[in-house]
Amino acid sequence: MAITKSAKKAAKSSLRKRVFNLRRLGVMKASVKDIEKLVKDKKVDDTKTTLSNAYKAIDKALKRGVIKKNTAARKKSRLVKMIKKASGK
Repeated sequence: MAITKSAKKAAKSSLRKRVFNLRRLGVMKASVKDIEKLVKDKKVDDTKTTLSNAYKAIDKALKRGVIKKNTAARKKSRLVKMIKKASGK
């Protein structure tokens, strides 16, 4: 448990940041799952807008430090690869 005043303050802000980070991570994972579901249901035409939303969520998670740069690049790459494979290109 935190003893000093500054440690208590840091613990409070850490919990607050954790909530935001978990929210960012959840949005990112949900958008990726949406694309996977569309690809599975063979609705490749609908993935265009969903892909941009997923890119946005991944970029925001990267910007806030929730995920690392290479993780973001890998996720984006796999999403595009999945969509291309489903569309037959």
